[in-house]
Amino acid sequence: MTESNFRDQMQSQLAAIRALLDRAVELQETGTELERGIHDLEQQRTVTSTGLLEYAATSDTYNRHQTEMAQERTDLTREQTRLSTRSTELATIRTDLSRERSSLAGQRTDLSVLRTDMARGRTNLAGQRTDMARTRTGLSEKRTDLAEARTTLAGSRTVLSRMRTELARGRTYLALTRTGLAFLTLGVGLFRFFGVSWWSLFDGGLVIASAALTGVGMRGYLRATRATEGLETTL
Repeated sequence: MTESNFRDQMQSQLAAIRALLDRAVELQETGTELERGIHDLEQQRTVTSTGLLEYAATSDTYNRHQTEMAQERTDLTREQTRLSTRSTELATIRTDLSRERSSLAGQRTDLSVLRTDMARGRTNLAGQRTDMARTRTGLSEKRTDLAEARTTLAGSRTVLSRMRTELARGRTYLALTRTGLAFLTLGVGLFRFFGVSWWSLFDGGLVIASAALTGVGMRGYLRATRATEGLETTL
């Protein structure tokens, strides 16, 4: 593996890791927003509890008023003739208090419905958080699988690169063998054409050089062939 290929692979891996880190930051921000929503719901729940306390205080006040009205009713029974007009006014006040009580009952019902809706919203938020956790786990598993696949591909690419190198070396040695055979043919042809003379020394040198080139070429070719077979077995 060359330095440029290694650098490209490292850059691609760093880019993938950076993208996954960005995704993790986005998921963390979403979780923070969900926690803020839960905090807001808790504040609304506190406000609702305060309203209920106020309603309890109002009910207590109403009970006190009712007690006072009972006492006044006893007094009015004793002085029915003299305080008939006062009795009518108290009846009107009682009607107003009844309306106020009905209104408070309606508010209490609305508060109960609101608390139920808040509980449902909290349950939905919990479900969303669980789904996000599952998604994050799935992404982590996918990242692990991609890393394993990348490692396997890198090993296969290295073996193929070495095999290509050995095949090129085998072609070089075959060319050397072909050159040696050409020199041998040339030496034999010159010897047969000129016969025995001073040129026979040159012919003999060509034959010896061709034999040496042929031997080196065949030895290198056999070595490259064995290396290629070993790489094919490894692959």
